[in-house]
Amino acid sequence: MSETAGQLPTIESVSTAEDPGAAGLAANQNPLTPSRVLIVDDHAPFRSIARQILSADGFLIVGVAANGTEAIRACGELCPDLVLLDVQLPDIDGFEVAAVLTARVDPPAVVLVSSRSRTDYGSRIEECRARGFIAKAELSGDAVRRLLPRQNRVPPARS
Repeated sequence: MSETAGQLPTIESVSTAEDPGAAGLAANQNPLTPSRVLIVDDHAPFRSIARQILSADGFLIVGVAANGTEAIRACGELCPDLVLLDVQLPDIDGFEVAAVLTARVDPPAVVLVSSRSRTDYGSRIEECRARGFIAKAELSGDAVRRLLPRQNRVPPARS
């Protein structure tokens, strides 16, 4: 992924070759388990931190996007099972992106994140059909798992 002054980064897909543990993890997981994750946030440092946190906890990060338009395109290209989606994006807000993604025939699970409190968004989280909301400071694999239906939960990474 390249970032130049004044430009947002473009979609980045992540191959399992970059994450040596990911190939073995994917082979051992139930195909219904939402382990393929797309991270959408306009701040590169948060994308990096979220990737580290979720990868360490058993999720396979298949790509990242920096805005809503990229997120919608990336979902079509990468077919993630789960989208970790920032609410405040520079082009389309996360609620609109979530509504588009969850309206698809085989939609990914969408989990919204923000540095703001859940109470700041009222009923908009439920209205966009996201699985739920996690404050960025509270992001963890366990927090994501709690928002997924029991049959689709990713098992914790083995130590």
